Amino acid sequence: MRRFLDRLYLGAAYVGAFCVLLIMVLMVGQSILREMHVRTGAVNDVVSWLCAAASFFAMAHAFKHGDFVRVTLLLEKISVRAQKRFELAALSIATVAVGYLAYWANRFTYESWAFNDIAQGMLPIPMWIPQLTFALGSILLLVAVLDELVLVLRGHRPSYVVAVEERHAKGDFSSEV
Repeated sequence: MRRFLDRLYLGAAYVGAFCVLLIMVLMVGQSILREMHVRTGAVNDVVSWLCAAASFFAMAHAFKHGDFVRVTLLLEKISVRAQKRFELAALSIATVAVGYLAYWANRFTYESWAFNDIAQGMLPIPMWIPQLTFALGSILLLVAVLDELVLVLRGHRPSYVVAVEERHAKGDFSSEV
């Protein structure tokens, strides 16, 4: 199961990275086409949807690898036992919050599908299509948070803490800037 989840998070991160690549291609293409006096209004709609997709698909991987902002000033000053309790509390709260996000993101996407909501921009497509990236990304993030909660409940150290410590051991403090 561990291998499957890690590959799922990595695959979603690759999808997010591919969205960023598409954003770059579209933006450069739009700049060139504008110089040739070609209208490219729908590109803005697609780029905005790709921005959301890139963000939400990459969240689970970023969370698991310690790339989310964590305030560790308090954690550094308390005992390991108290740190574990704080991590459990934070992960429990995060599970509820991300679960709430995932529920409403998916309900919102379903309602867009059920009511045949169409985008109002230059590209009239069903809104559930770009919203699906938000819904799926929120589910992936929920799985990642639950994954961490289960790990910590089993007595393991959070993988995001281990990932940051491994980077620091290699002399990489770039995430601290």
